[in-house]
Amino acid sequence: MIENWQESARHINSIAGAFFTPWSLARDFAIEVPAGRMIDLCAGMGTLSLARWWRGQFTQHDRISEVVCVEANPDYAAVGRKLLPEARWIVGDVFDLPTDLGHFDAAISNPPFGIVKRTRSAPRFTGRPFEIHVIDIASDLADWGAFIIPQASAPFRYSGCPAGGWPATRRDGFGSGYEDCPGELHATLLAQTGIVMQPNCGIDTALCQQEWHGVSPLCEVVICDFVEARARRAPPPAEQSDLFAMAAE
Repeated sequence: MIENWQESARHINSIAGAFFTPWSLARDFAIEVPAGRMIDLCAGMGTLSLARWWRGQFTQHDRISEVVCVEANPDYAAVGRKLLPEARWIVGDVFDLPTDLGHFDAAISNPPFGIVKRTRSAPRFTGRPFEIHVIDIASDLADWGAFIIPQASAPFRYSGCPAGGWPATRRDGFGSGYEDCPGELHATLLAQTGIVMQPNCGIDTALCQQEWHGVSPLCEVVICDFVEARARRAPPPAEQSDLFAMAAE
């Protein structure tokens, strides 16, 4: 059902920038998601959550204890409830979440890509890409994040690149395999939110590029340590601020 259900049969997905994650990519993506409580933002029919839930059923220490899926489209959520009835499904906008969600160990998402209409902005990020607004929202909800975003929005290149994107890997036989290419978007994200998008363990999304329905996007899986992000954006302790003021005098 996951692979054969056509999400665009009753909806024009290109308008919302929403396309469901191929099952093979969802299974690889699950590697990057820790155990515990998990929230899936812009969940679609819950493919990412289902893959991670199933992965956790094989080992006790790797299990997801609770899943919350947030999806604005009621038709998608109705399918999701059948696929993953263990989850709490919330039909609603990620920009207007319930206040009783609590805190999560992980937040995940394959959000709509690019310049997509939204009801409001994230708490801190002021740029245009919808997917970055979702990551900013997630940073208030969880300690860890894993996201599928367009390669153009990532601060590195790996997927679809020869030998992982870094020429030195092919030439000299060493290197991380990731080509670092942070830009203005990432500098703004760090300055406004404290968030750094980091490379994953080695997931090449190009391997399933032809498995998407109606599109063939080149993406990257980025991971975020939100504990570190919140520490970066926290104001310094009062006594530290006093020391800075004294040093400036």
